[in-house]
Amino acid sequence: MPQLSKKADLMPASPIRKLVPFAEEAQKRGVKIYHLNIGQPDIETPDEYWTAVKNFDNKVLEYSHSAGNESYRRKLATYYQRYDIDVDYSDIIVTTGGSEALLFGLYSCLNPGDEIIIPEPFYTNYNAFAVTAGIHIKPITSTIENGFALPSIDEFEKLITPKTKAIMICNPNNPTGYLYSKEELEQLRLLVLKYDIFLFADEVYREMVYDGQKHYSILTLEGLEQHAVVLDSISKRYSACGARIGAIVSKNKQLIDSALRFGQSRLCPPTLDQAGAEAAIEVSSSYFENVLEEYVSRRDLLVEALNKMDGVSCPMPGGAFYTTVKLPIDDADIFCQWILESFEYKKQTVMMAPAPGFYATKGLGKKEVRIAYVLKKEDLMNAMECLEVALKEYPGRSLLQDFKAFN
Repeated sequence: MPQLSKKADLMPASPIRKLVPFAEEAQKRGVKIYHLNIGQPDIETPDEYWTAVKNFDNKVLEYSHSAGNESYRRKLATYYQRYDIDVDYSDIIVTTGGSEALLFGLYSCLNPGDEIIIPEPFYTNYNAFAVTAGIHIKPITSTIENGFALPSIDEFEKLITPKTKAIMICNPNNPTGYLYSKEELEQLRLLVLKYDIFLFADEVYREMVYDGQKHYSILTLEGLEQHAVVLDSISKRYSACGARIGAIVSKNKQLIDSALRFGQSRLCPPTLDQAGAEAAIEVSSSYFENVLEEYVSRRDLLVEALNKMDGVSCPMPGGAFYTTVKLPIDDADIFCQWILESFEYKKQTVMMAPAPGFYATKGLGKKEVRIAYVLKKEDLMNAMECLEVALKEYPGRSLLQDFKAFN
C-alpha cells in the first residue's frame, strides 16, 4: 500500500469537530445536543445578503477576478474607512474565507522552516495552517489567571530567533474573548519595528466588542505600513459562516502582489457569495446594535452561571462570542467525550471544545474548555444546567480543594 505524506501525518484533528461522531450517536439515542463547541451563531444573516443572492440574474455563474470583484473591493474599502482604517481597494485581496487569507499571508511572508510567535491559547486551525505552510509556531502562553492578557514583551523577545518572521494575534481573541488594548498593540508595534518582522492580526470579530470598549486595528498603527497584515471574513460579522468570503488586507504592495499570484492559482473566490457580501456592507447600524445587545446578554448569563458552579473559573470576555473556562476535571478531552457518550440530563447534553487543542504547548489547557455563546438564552440556561449536573456526576472530577490549590 502506498504511504501517505509526512504532512498528512502531521495534520492535526480539529478539537472543534473531532467529537462529532459522539454527538451523532447521542442524537440517535434521542438526546438533544446544545452545540457550544463551534462558532456557528444562530443570529440571522442580514436580509441584504439574501436579497442580493436571490436577485443575482447573471445567466452564467462566471469566474470573478482572482483578487475579487473590483466593486466589492471598493465597497469593502469604504467599510474599513468607517473604522478609521485608511486603505484603498487595491490593498485588498478577496479570499475563500479567512482561512485562505491566512494561508496566502503565511505563504507570502514565511519560508518553510520559519517561525511565527502566537499567544496561546489560539484558534486551533492555526496549527493546521502552520503544517500546510511548513512553518513552526512558537507559542507564548497567556493565562486564565489574568484573563488571557498579552504576555510581557520581554517574554516575546526571548522567543525571537533569526528564523522568526512574524507575530500573530487574534483580536478580539478566539478562543478566550480577550480584547487587546491600544497599549498592548503599541508594545507589539515597537517590537515588530525593532526586529523588522510582520504583524498578523485576525480581526474577524471586529464588531463584537463589549462594555463600551473600542477595537483598534493594527492597520491604524503608525509606521507599520510594510509590516501589518490583517485577515478578515464575513462569517461572524454577518453570521454568514457558509458563504466563505474573506480578505487579506495590507499596505505592503509586494505582499498583496504575492497574495494575488497565490489567488490566481485557485482562480477566484466564490462569485455568488461576493454579491451577497457586497450587499451586506450596506446593513444598517441597528443590525449590529441588536446583535451586540444579544451577545452581551448571552455572555452575561453564561459567565454568571459558570462562576456559580463549584470549582469553575470563567473570566469576563471583552469581545467575540467565546470564553475559555477552567473546570474541576482531570482531562478536558475525556470529559468532553464522556458528557456526549455517557451522560444525559432530561434527555439533553452539551458539546464543548476541549482546550488542549487550542494550545501548542503540550500539557496546557487540560482542565479547560472553550464555550461559544452562540445559542439563544433559553438554550444556554439549559446547557448550563446540564453542565452543572455533569460536573457533579463526572467520575474524573477533581477535588474542590485541589482545584483551589491549583489556582
